[in-house]
Amino acid sequence: MQTHEIRRRFLDHFVKAGHTEVPSASLILNDPNLLFVNAGMVQFVPFFLGQQTPPYPRAASVQKCVRTLDIENVGITTRHNTFFQMAGNFSFGDYFKREAIEFAWTLLTNAVEDGGYGFDPSRLWVTVYLDDDEAIALWKDVAGLPEERIQRRGMADNYWSMGIPGPCGPCSEIYYDRGPEYGIDGGPEADEDRYLEIWNLVFMQNERGLGTSKDNFEIIGPLPKQNIDTGMGVERVAFLLQGVDNVYETDLVRPVITKAEELTGRSYGSVHEDDVRFRVIADHARTAAMLIADGVNPGNDGRGYVLRRLLRRIVRSARLLGAEKPTMAAFMSVVRDEMSPSYPELASDYKRIETVAVGEETAFLKTLTSGSKLFEGAADSVKAKGGKVIGGNEAFTLHDTYGFPIDLTLEMAAEAGLSVDEEGFRSLMAEQRQRAKEDAQARKHAHADLTIYKEFVDSNPTEFTGFSELNSEARVLALISGGVRIPTAGKGEDVEVILDRSPLYAEAGGQIADQGSLTAAGLRVRVNDVQKIAKKVWVHKVTIEEGQLTEGDEVLAQVDPGWRKGATQGHSGTHMVHAALRQVLGPNAVQAGSLNKPGYLRFDFNWQGGLSEQQKADIESVTNDAVGSDFPVNTFVTDLPKAKTMGALALFGENYGDEVRVVEIGGPFSMELCGGTHVEHSSQIGPVTLLGESSVGSGIRRVEAFVGLDSYKYLAKERALLAGVASSLKVPSEEVPARVEQLVERLRVAEKELEKTKAAAVLSAAGTFVDKAHRVGGLLLVAEQAPDGVSGNDLRTLAMDIRGRFNEAAVVVLLGSADGKVPFVVAANKGAIDLGIKAGDLVGSFGPSISGRGGGKPELAQGSGADPAGIPAGLAAVRARVGELVG
Repeated sequence: MQTHEIRRRFLDHFVKAGHTEVPSASLILNDPNLLFVNAGMVQFVPFFLGQQTPPYPRAASVQKCVRTLDIENVGITTRHNTFFQMAGNFSFGDYFKREAIEFAWTLLTNAVEDGGYGFDPSRLWVTVYLDDDEAIALWKDVAGLPEERIQRRGMADNYWSMGIPGPCGPCSEIYYDRGPEYGIDGGPEADEDRYLEIWNLVFMQNERGLGTSKDNFEIIGPLPKQNIDTGMGVERVAFLLQGVDNVYETDLVRPVITKAEELTGRSYGSVHEDDVRFRVIADHARTAAMLIADGVNPGNDGRGYVLRRLLRRIVRSARLLGAEKPTMAAFMSVVRDEMSPSYPELASDYKRIETVAVGEETAFLKTLTSGSKLFEGAADSVKAKGGKVIGGNEAFTLHDTYGFPIDLTLEMAAEAGLSVDEEGFRSLMAEQRQRAKEDAQARKHAHADLTIYKEFVDSNPTEFTGFSELNSEARVLALISGGVRIPTAGKGEDVEVILDRSPLYAEAGGQIADQGSLTAAGLRVRVNDVQKIAKKVWVHKVTIEEGQLTEGDEVLAQVDPGWRKGATQGHSGTHMVHAALRQVLGPNAVQAGSLNKPGYLRFDFNWQGGLSEQQKADIESVTNDAVGSDFPVNTFVTDLPKAKTMGALALFGENYGDEVRVVEIGGPFSMELCGGTHVEHSSQIGPVTLLGESSVGSGIRRVEAFVGLDSYKYLAKERALLAGVASSLKVPSEEVPARVEQLVERLRVAEKELEKTKAAAVLSAAGTFVDKAHRVGGLLLVAEQAPDGVSGNDLRTLAMDIRGRFNEAAVVVLLGSADGKVPFVVAANKGAIDLGIKAGDLVGSFGPSISGRGGGKPELAQGSGADPAGIPAGLAAVRARVGELVG
């Protein structure tokens, strides 16, 4: 049975049983505790906690999930994926244990022709929580399971929570016995490779507190209702139903391995180490494609770092398998072809996905090149000292700082006749992982308690009137301070206000909240911010400036008209810039985030590499041409599929409802899903002036711009500045660029001449230093202070010139003084090196005196210190050290 069919049967089974089919949430949710969605229940947490009333009593979904805690073990075990699909059915106080067990058992064991999966009931085992006698009785009654195939397990195995304060409960896991060829008898307790977990039924009935592990946390008390949360591993069911040995050989994953075989010339199933690499490629390629599709870009921290690591592990594994050319595009195209029937965005957005993945591959291949040079330096250093082992610290630095994989270090070390201190490397890696784990744990906290807003979300959602008016009569439904309802608030107090209707825009979609006021007789309240709860309730954060505000008061809610005008200009300007970017750069310039406020906009988009001056000029020109065209701005509400068919653009990671609001500017010029406020005609935006373009992460660029009056003010300032420069240069404004270029060129020539003069002056002193050389044992030593102001580069040139004038063993040590720093150079010729004098080793003798650091090779070392007063002591120290070394 194909994986897409397994998904479909699951959803059909539960829809027939009265469940609402809920689409998978994005892998990225606004939850500070999660990098990625890692379970099917995540999007339903507020329902379980009773903070929000669910729109349906029972639901079913197939949720995209990513877990990367054990990324190093991917491919080693044969049942774990970083990306997986979690099929789940959920009850929000509707049904409980009996129905959950019935639904799971019938789907698993019903015949294929009856819509089930056709599993042999005699090969199914279950586990239950230690004292859950009720579940045991139900498994016997509903499924007819004999007691010997029901095992009790402890909290670590059969009590489920998210690992943070929130909903939790005992669970019952269903296992499939793969047969004696896969392990020993004895059920899941004995062998979880033979007995494979395929479904977990969580009886979500309690709320947990803080804790440090799976079996060490406080149970605070019962949830408002008894709930059901289940998770069936689609990939695990697939490999059982498809008769293959593991999740990597299923219909959606094995094709990536096949492509890797074609590209590398190696065969899967021949060598264990190779098989692990094939599995890493197959797993990570799928995960990376799904993450990019949901808007993640490679970066150096958070989600971006995880994606970067996955992509680089693909490149590394392909290279270790023998791939000599880039492979990423080929792997991504296979993932698209196999997964897009269930996730069509992989096809519709493929070009961007491929661009991001290939861009990271290209960058990492360059890193591997530079890392190879660093490795060669480390290997040469070890050999020069007569050693045979590259230290764990050096291997860790190559891995952690430069992204150079340990297995490539091991391979190259073997080729160089060396080994690596793997134990030292693993120890440093373990320390780093522990620090990361502790840091992640420290950032976790309980979900924000939104219970106080629940009655308004359920029964009194805010009526937003701001699309058609700036002033609305409203009634105060509640005052909240410190998370507690209060009856009244007086002058000077900061409180939250919930109104039955409001014209003030609540922050969303990149547009910051309106500013405005609430007024009544003897009352003046300043509105500082407006936020949404559950997309239904507007929470006004206010300061009472005059009078007293009481629950039930009738007030006039007013938007600051100047603020709103600027805000609409900024938001409409953002849509115009987005459209211009796509027109100039192409459809892959997709929005990755935005911020707009009165007079200003910031727009982030997916793109590899900086924009040229011509591209920036074209974007600004296209934008302003559209502004000048006075396009009408139309808004309308339609269903999501129709909006997408019309070509309306959506924001990555945003969850849209069944009905969406479309903002259309100039017909096909710009059409986006948007709930923000806008101008009525594009000309009302005013001029748009691009301020600049920059990088905000790998594969993400940012443009900033002024609009309207702020744009005019900026241009006026720039004009005044240009006029001032023109006046100083005594040329017309249009000739300023050419004149400035002439002056810059003249300055460049003058600086080069000055450098030549300085270098000649420095080198002219070489003879003087040669005359100061004194014999120490069997070599000549020059250890002197150079003239003040000599740069590090010139100092190196001088030292090498001096060294070249000696025909016998010689060492040159020069310490300078420039801008409060102490540049230094140590140069040793072959004769000195043969005597055991190495330039890099001498730095340690004088470095402490000048608070300096540096290093280099045996023939040349350099660096800088911070204490010029220590130069005499440093020179004395190095003279003494050379004396010791030559006896």
